[in-house]
Amino acid sequence: MPKYEIHPEIELAETMPSSFYRSAEVFESLSEKVFAKSWQFVGAKELVAEEGMVHPFTLEGTGEPMLLSNSGGEVKCLSNVCTHRGDILCDQPAKARNITCAYHGRRFNLDGKFQHMPQFKAAKGFPRPEDNLHEFPLQQWGPWLFASLGNAYYFSDVLEAMQSKVGFMPLEEFKLFADRGKDYHINAHWALYCDNYLEGFHIPFVHAGLNEALDYGNYETVLFKHANLQIGYAEGEENTFDFPEGHEDFGKSIAAYYFWVFPNMMFNFYPWGLSVNVVKPISKDETKVSFISYVYDESKLDLGAGAWLDKVEQEDEEVVEGVHRGMKSRVYNTGRYSPEMEKGVHHFHRLLVEFLNAE
Repeated sequence: MPKYEIHPEIELAETMPSSFYRSAEVFESLSEKVFAKSWQFVGAKELVAEEGMVHPFTLEGTGEPMLLSNSGGEVKCLSNVCTHRGDILCDQPAKARNITCAYHGRRFNLDGKFQHMPQFKAAKGFPRPEDNLHEFPLQQWGPWLFASLGNAYYFSDVLEAMQSKVGFMPLEEFKLFADRGKDYHINAHWALYCDNYLEGFHIPFVHAGLNEALDYGNYETVLFKHANLQIGYAEGEENTFDFPEGHEDFGKSIAAYYFWVFPNMMFNFYPWGLSVNVVKPISKDETKVSFISYVYDESKLDLGAGAWLDKVEQEDEEVVEGVHRGMKSRVYNTGRYSPEMEKGVHHFHRLLVEFLNAE
């Protein structure tokens, strides 16, 4: 496994080498080194809004089967693997009084505690603590849930950073608009997709429509430990946030807050609501990106920077796939960062190196 290094000073740093994006070994290592030590977006708490509801999912980038469960009004994140012989417990969302394995009938309470197992009366030292379902860390911000395997980075700092900017919005009133959601399949490494997202440098060259809505000269990037924020200022005052007095950006014409959370989540806030983009690695040459829309003001949909999301995505895909093909070149190894416009990319690469090189 190669050791990578990105200079801490962006003015001196070279970009991640092309070998990073080509290596199958590195791609596989990212699952344990990066994704297993991060938080992942699960969805809104409405997935298990009623007591007894269960919702299976796989933690992105890790393959870990998990299960949301509403136990007495409390939402738990549990292992979706039976503690008897390892079968998957739940294949689809349901409402139930308990969680029962269809293989041999082992039964658990909705909080994951072992309840019953047929034909085990003669077993000694049973049940063990390990016969309960493992409970994973779960955090909530607004109506949204985030899970991790444990041993992940401190997540509250990320949530506080987002709260400071968009906490004035009625987040609990945001509603899922399923018909606006879409999955995109991209023939490129997932990290290249993130590289592209993390800079507005390309906007005047790639996104003509978006460039008209944004004031490119004032585009701003703010770095946090495990996240960053790109602030899209509007050309005028239309289609901008209506900040309350006392907000740190009161009086500014801001059309969009683009939050990226390490390693693969994007939370794009517009005056109409939120577009979540989850970047999902499939292979070193293929990525799926899920767009999920939560709306609270329909009257502002498809206006300003929050318009043309599908068109902007297709424009991004074209350049990202081009860069992926370029990574196969025998003569290209590394590039350099623009100190003014590519702070976010440099920050992302530094985090990747930190996690990959950790023992």
